[in-house]
Amino acid sequence: MSPDVTTLRCFAFIACLLVPSTNWAQALDFATAVTQARQGTVGILKRAPSSSTDPGQHGFSVKGSGVYLGDGYILTSRHVTQRHEGGNTVDPPHVSLISGELEEVTASLVGVNQFLDVAVYRMAQPAIPRSLSARTFGQAEALPGERVFTVGYPLGWGPAVSYGTIGNPQTFLQTVPTRLVQVDLSVCSGNSGGGLFNAEGEIVGVIHAIIQTETTQEERRCSRFAFAVPGPVVHKIVTALKDGKPFHFSKLGLQLTTVKINDQWHVAVAKAAGPARRAGFKKGDVLLAVDHHRIQSAGQLKNYLIEHTEPFQQVTVRILRGQKEKLLRVTLGKA
Repeated sequence: MSPDVTTLRCFAFIACLLVPSTNWAQALDFATAVTQARQGTVGILKRAPSSSTDPGQHGFSVKGSGVYLGDGYILTSRHVTQRHEGGNTVDPPHVSLISGELEEVTASLVGVNQFLDVAVYRMAQPAIPRSLSARTFGQAEALPGERVFTVGYPLGWGPAVSYGTIGNPQTFLQTVPTRLVQVDLSVCSGNSGGGLFNAEGEIVGVIHAIIQTETTQEERRCSRFAFAVPGPVVHKIVTALKDGKPFHFSKLGLQLTTVKINDQWHVAVAKAAGPARRAGFKKGDVLLAVDHHRIQSAGQLKNYLIEHTEPFQQVTVRILRGQKEKLLRVTLGKA
């Protein structure tokens, strides 16, 4: 006997209950990623003189944020850990950290990279809090509109989570000579050095700076106009620091200008030196592509060299000289 319509509807209803909703599963995965990122975030402590007469009051505050990378390693921003001593700025050999479970630990300096404002410290193995969850770097670039979040200690309080989206991943500030990822999410003083995470909880950047737009009260220091150092280049620096190797960027040796050809602006050579001069570049050469990647700005060229090449690697640059296209092969130098 064939089942009636009511029975079929009942079976369909039960089947729907047994099959989890895709949105629900995604939400659960995202919640897990956020929880793990919180467990992988630490505060960088700034010791301050106690204003209390109670000897039990230690008088510390949280200066910035950091990310636990596993095996005791902590990643943060160099400007978070730097100290001013005797008129000089120094990188302290030790810093104090606090976990989300309020466990305080001391970490020793592994190395810094001034170029991209990165610092790496390491906790001794017996002292690593068990509550910490190691974070890894994402393999893919952060894309415009991608959902991201950060965990940190805004204004010294936390760990707090802020959600947002990637804006322009090709922006520039005067604070570092490479591109930064612009992010639309709430960031305050104290978030610096914290991780920028994708929906899987992977590191896609390190919070670096904000442009204050929402208040005239200087003491608040918060904005939704935030910038992060890109994860892929931070990963390269961290790897070199952990291995105890000096890190160098590639050098092409070009000073660039812009020229207008048929109502379109192009990047052109203003002066060639070092590797570029030896490769045969001349003033006025219009740059079209490097290793088949189209060049539309000086920033694009700089980003490609920093993030996708190594010193002494050979690259091929396609140029327009007069009315003819040429290929120039350059062995990059070391910056």
